[in-house]
Amino acid sequence: MTVLPACPLCSSSYTYLDRGMYICPECAHEWSEAAATTPEDSAVKIVRDANGTELKDGDTVSIIKDLKVKGSSTVVKVGTKVKNIRLVDGDHDIDCKVPGIGPMGLKSEFVKKVAE
Repeated sequence: MTVLPACPLCSSSYTYLDRGMYICPECAHEWSEAAATTPEDSAVKIVRDANGTELKDGDTVSIIKDLKVKGSSTVVKVGTKVKNIRLVDGDHDIDCKVPGIGPMGLKSEFVKKVAE
């Protein structure tokens, strides 16, 4: 029996091999066999808020600047608390649900971490 590598993102042991690609069913991450055998540059991106505090999935943050919602006339006001954020790759590195507005992508430079 072949031992498959754990997922490099979520460390799940339930990975499987499909057409030369390893796939993680828990986080949907895919990587090639070559990437699994060669050590990668394992630089994990650290997301920091406006004050330099490291953010993690599930944190609560507060908006520090009025933010216009693209395609709408609504504004996310200063001091709005957003609970249970999710960190993602990209320009807007926080996915969340803003109370009264709905699902949204935010930039970490416009939030600060709130002690829960």
